[in-house]
Amino acid sequence: MWSEFRYEAQPMRVVFGPGSSAEIGAELDHLGLRRVLLLSTPDQRSLAETLAASLGNRTVGVHAEARMHVPSETADAAAERARDTGADGCVAVGGGSTIGLGKAIALRHALPIVAVPTTYAGSEMTPIWGLTEKGVKTTGRDPAVLPRSVIYDPDLTRTLPTELAVSSGVNAVAHAVEGLYAPDSSPVVSLMAEEGSRAILRALPDLVTNDDKANARTQLLYGSWLCGAVLGMTTMSLHHKLCHVLGGTFDLPHAAVHAAVLPHVVAFNAPAAPAMTTALSRALGAGDPATALWQLVYDLGAPISLGAIGLAETDIATVAEAVTRSPYANPRPVLAEQVQELLLRAQRGERPSIGRPFEH
Repeated sequence: MWSEFRYEAQPMRVVFGPGSSAEIGAELDHLGLRRVLLLSTPDQRSLAETLAASLGNRTVGVHAEARMHVPSETADAAAERARDTGADGCVAVGGGSTIGLGKAIALRHALPIVAVPTTYAGSEMTPIWGLTEKGVKTTGRDPAVLPRSVIYDPDLTRTLPTELAVSSGVNAVAHAVEGLYAPDSSPVVSLMAEEGSRAILRALPDLVTNDDKANARTQLLYGSWLCGAVLGMTTMSLHHKLCHVLGGTFDLPHAAVHAAVLPHVVAFNAPAAPAMTTALSRALGAGDPATALWQLVYDLGAPISLGAIGLAETDIATVAEAVTRSPYANPRPVLAEQVQELLLRAQRGERPSIGRPFEH
């Protein structure tokens, strides 16, 4: 039962629906932007160029150099391009890597961002930025990096490979999971977290097995919006700390890391987070959410093993030391020995412990 809480809504516009990417020009007009730089990864250059062509002389170019975990040198080059072209804003077309690059530019030049997500990462809904330098990923919060408008067009996710879509969807659920046990959560956040998780976890099987995937794509974007908003309003805990260290230090694929790690963090925190366990059980329709989540990822063909995506068993101690070096909020105390056991299971792709403490 909630007796008191704090809640602050994020100031942004959301345009949602199939075909809504056609409204980018109208959003630029709404924001008064006349010279925008389009950002993407190299793989999505063609999409960025198509959108740039539709905007005509409101664009100053396409910068298709976004990379995972936003390396500092990548951010430097993009910030210089924005300055040299005289851009008055950025349109970030893509997933967390591209939107993260837009945030890096906003952090340096205070340029507004219009985000057009093509994955379920949720970065577009948060004031959280991240930069990686010499294998260390640093994150922070600053309202200046929050996109001013977000355009969710399910049609732009049609080319997202199924394996990546599943991993990206689980990444979004991870935001909701940590919001459900965050010390700064609220009843509003909890409602958004459970609804977002439910939408994603029920849409993912349809995306994989149904011939008509349009509704699944819409539900996945809807869920990622809600889960991303949860991340933007609450404190990150063990799961995100693990994923930031794994991704920043070893350059592992961001979404796949989340998919492999989340079931194990759910199992670890379950004894101390009954509200999270209950909400996630309802969303999954299962009494043991950690095992059900692991089974879902496995059945849908996304990575369940950190070893399969590049983490060696000999790297586990390094990750555990980094994750336990400084204190942070988590439902249970986090000790290096426990983190090593959690990571060993995830590295091997084993089922998570079934809601029990880690005992030795």
